[in-house]
Amino acid sequence: MSDVTIIYCRPCGYEKRAKEAAAALCRQLGLEADLVPGKGGVFQVKVGDRIVASRSKGHFPDGNDIVAAVTAARV
Repeated sequence: MSDVTIIYCRPCGYEKRAKEAAAALCRQLGLEADLVPGKGGVFQVKVGDRIVASRSKGHFPDGNDIVAAVTAARV
């Protein structure tokens, strides 16, 4: 099990974004992220129990934002 988890709203169609974020983490940091479907508009990236990136009104973190947030959290 990975210490990086991406929780995404499946009914909202966020699965593609979650997979793209996981691919960026794998490509740039060599990390495998666990993808966890959820609901209610959720899109969160966690390192352990700590949320390091999430969707906010009108903004989704992109792959580079997520890589930077995970890198900062793991230092």
